[in-house]
Amino acid sequence: MNRKQLVNLIDEKQSFLCVGLDTDPVKLPEHLSKDAMGLLKFNKAIIDATLPYAVSFKLNIAFYEALGVEGWQALKETIDYIPRDKAFIIADAKRGDIGNTAAQYAKAFFKDLNCHAITINPYMGKDSVTPFLEYENKWSIVLGLTSNPGAIDVELQELKNGRMVFEETMDRMSQYGTDQNMMFVVGATKAEYFERLRSVSPNHFYLVPGVGAQGGKLEDLKPLMTHDCGLLVNSSRGIIYASSDTDFASAAGEKARDLQQQMATMLNN
Repeated sequence: MNRKQLVNLIDEKQSFLCVGLDTDPVKLPEHLSKDAMGLLKFNKAIIDATLPYAVSFKLNIAFYEALGVEGWQALKETIDYIPRDKAFIIADAKRGDIGNTAAQYAKAFFKDLNCHAITINPYMGKDSVTPFLEYENKWSIVLGLTSNPGAIDVELQELKNGRMVFEETMDRMSQYGTDQNMMFVVGATKAEYFERLRSVSPNHFYLVPGVGAQGGKLEDLKPLMTHDCGLLVNSSRGIIYASSDTDFASAAGEKARDLQQQMATMLNN
């Protein structure tokens, strides 16, 4: 999916919502089995209920890898279930190796699983990103300034040139990709740095976690928006675990609809 197609999807649905399928079998409703099969049934119901309001789904790979072969199969079946022309599919894998290893990761997620995008840890530099950029209409979503408290340990450290590590990282990564194949992860809880973020990458799309359970507010993200939106705002627990009963899917749909309506207002103001 290229940028124009993604923007068209945002315009069509009047939404920039990304639903995080961070599905933990332990948290599944009681009537579903606590295994890969139960996880898959849960995911399909969540997708059906939220697809009218979401432009993207993000699958946290760790929750599937933890279930072994059956989990990986559930991951693949979940991805295959999502209509590819109706949603932008993100593998939240945070891969960060180099050379042939990175190339194999790219092949696994872009060719075998056929995801539109993958999250990447850029700590090892250019070599950890460029193998993913070789695929047409695929996206590398590079960690920029994340929403976790530990961001202060590295990302928010100040360099001798006066910049912070996240600024230097995003600037350098932007030299290897473009705003047509690279996005950045930017935490919704880091509002005090929004101006600095956009000064480094004025046109790149941002994948924004941290709204809801982590304390970020949707309305605070307006300064990050570009002329064509430029945001995919992720919500995971607040949507998929809106109910722990048999009505979990309809409850998730209602939460997604509420966010979509707020996003429509932001897009038109």
